[in-house]
Amino acid sequence: MRDERVKKLAQVLLDHSVKIKKEEVILITVLDDGLELAKELVRVAYKRGAYPFVDLINTELSRLLLDGATEERYLIGQKWDMDKVKDLDATIRIYGKKNDRENSNVAPEKLLLHNKASKPYLDHLINHTKWVLMNFPNASQAQKAGMSLDDFEDFYFEVCTMDYGRMKEAMFPLKELMDRTNNVHIKGPGTDLTFSIKNMGSIVCAGENNIPDGEVYTAPVRDSVNGYITFNAPTIYNGTSFEGLKFEFENGKIIHATSNHNSKLNKILDTDDGSRYIGEFAIGVNPYILQPMNDTLFDEKIAGSFHFTPGQSYNDESYNGNDSKIHWDIVNIQRPDYGGGEIWFDDLLVRKDGLFVPHYLLPLNPENLIK
Repeated sequence: MRDERVKKLAQVLLDHSVKIKKEEVILITVLDDGLELAKELVRVAYKRGAYPFVDLINTELSRLLLDGATEERYLIGQKWDMDKVKDLDATIRIYGKKNDRENSNVAPEKLLLHNKASKPYLDHLINHTKWVLMNFPNASQAQKAGMSLDDFEDFYFEVCTMDYGRMKEAMFPLKELMDRTNNVHIKGPGTDLTFSIKNMGSIVCAGENNIPDGEVYTAPVRDSVNGYITFNAPTIYNGTSFEGLKFEFENGKIIHATSNHNSKLNKILDTDDGSRYIGEFAIGVNPYILQPMNDTLFDEKIAGSFHFTPGQSYNDESYNGNDSKIHWDIVNIQRPDYGGGEIWFDDLLVRKDGLFVPHYLLPLNPENLIK
């Protein structure tokens, strides 16, 4: 029997996220698990008169390809990818990885080669197609979340099929405030950070590009970041789990960085000229996501959190000029159970201990988004 929740999710993805139209070409990419959703997407896409295509990727095979790849091999793959992407109107990428640490022992130079070769393809997807990224529930994700698979599936479908239209409406006052803000000051345990977002613009994220979703993001003026930050949520990058990350900034640049893996951390931050500068600052508001589970697509949306992202600045409407082969969303939670904290925009206290303070932002607090 087909799960009715999968049917509902497919409709959210095609109608709300990528808004598929008749005769549009859509690529559905599945990493490991997620075939059930891909099949439903194909069925519904055909009903809409669209032209679906599917790529099935196995992460174990992908690791083997990474291990042996050369620059010459990547040039061939890059040409194939760029030829294909020109025909696409929309893309849905489903991540159902069985082991998100599959690449933990891949040589850093191989990962760098892969990231470099993939960048033109991914940039084209982001800038020239309607796209959405998502995960699909499996035993690996349930284990990371500390849940049984049944409980995690219930949580997953609740958060992924919430009323994103109502969330989006509640986000616009925050966007308008960010658009007229000059300076940001963030305070918290091990954190005292200042930067400017003057004239940078901001983006509302309510289910169009990520499922689950729930953030409003902008980019700092590239050279304006000063102070220090301590992140209190774990994060996985290139198969390695990092905890206790601390960054110190001077005129935009990370001049000192520590974690439980100092050497690997600093190699990532030395990837290129832009990897020690911040490409994104975002405020998370999803009321159903409260605890980190080492999964960026969920963790960066945690209610009462913000994330601060070394690397590439995306979106022409909020681009600060920072280019990089990395884009690493790292999360800090400011609710009282994580030590609290404050976000100030100019002289206005915007959020305290994870809750919005101005009356026009109260609809974004969890108790008001869950109805």
